[in-house]
Amino acid sequence: METILDRILEAKRKEVLMLNEKSYPPLSTTLKHRSFLAQLEKATEMSIIAEFKRASPSKGNLNLDANPRIQAKTYMEAGADAVSVLTDQAFFKGSLGDLEAVRLAIDKPVLCKDFIIDPIQIDVAKGAGADIILLIAAALADDKLYELYEYAQENGLEVLMEVHDEREAERVLKTDNRLIGINNRNLKTFEVDLAVTESVAPMIKREGRFLISESGIKTIEDVERVQRAGANGILVGETFMTHSHPAQVIKAMKLPLKTEVAKK
Repeated sequence: METILDRILEAKRKEVLMLNEKSYPPLSTTLKHRSFLAQLEKATEMSIIAEFKRASPSKGNLNLDANPRIQAKTYMEAGADAVSVLTDQAFFKGSLGDLEAVRLAIDKPVLCKDFIIDPIQIDVAKGAGADIILLIAAALADDKLYELYEYAQENGLEVLMEVHDEREAERVLKTDNRLIGINNRNLKTFEVDLAVTESVAPMIKREGRFLISESGIKTIEDVERVQRAGANGILVGETFMTHSHPAQVIKAMKLPLKTEVAKK
């Protein structure tokens, strides 16, 4: 049975073919890299990756008319530590233009949130100003996952490796990547359960990696729950994109860390 992730990846394969048929200027060497890992190393509060997301397959349109520059500045002024930009157009109505706008608006790290399956996507993400890219274990076989991770590193990008279960965690922990995201959302069904972070977190923390809990975080109680599981940070999109005062929510979610921060 075809899943939502299957449909997204099929669209990505077509997108990659189109990208490879185009010519792009050389990757920018003038943009200064902003390190999210460096921030995590000295963090004393829950780190927040605030997401700019116009829509989603499960919830439909969230905030189609949002201005990425204004939204990103609002996030930063409230204390967010990085901004994630969903650049997929077909399913999330995002664009690289949104990423470029955010990059020019803030001085904190920017994550390109997309379903990356080919090096050309890393090239265009960096060219648009990304400091971090997302690699989703559920979307990639081991050889491709490790190939793309090495390619991103060679190009000076940090990588958020995303997992949803212990099997995927085992795969990403074979690398030396220090930034691991646990997605509480099942990308095959789009169902969300914060218990996913609680069940997978011990594996990540035992290896001394930084842990980011993603999806389904709406309340302070949710933040406290993943904090107890060992999260160093959270990635939140829908809650901030649909709230009338996102700055208030961000400030409230900046809880003091109670767990030991992972060291290199």
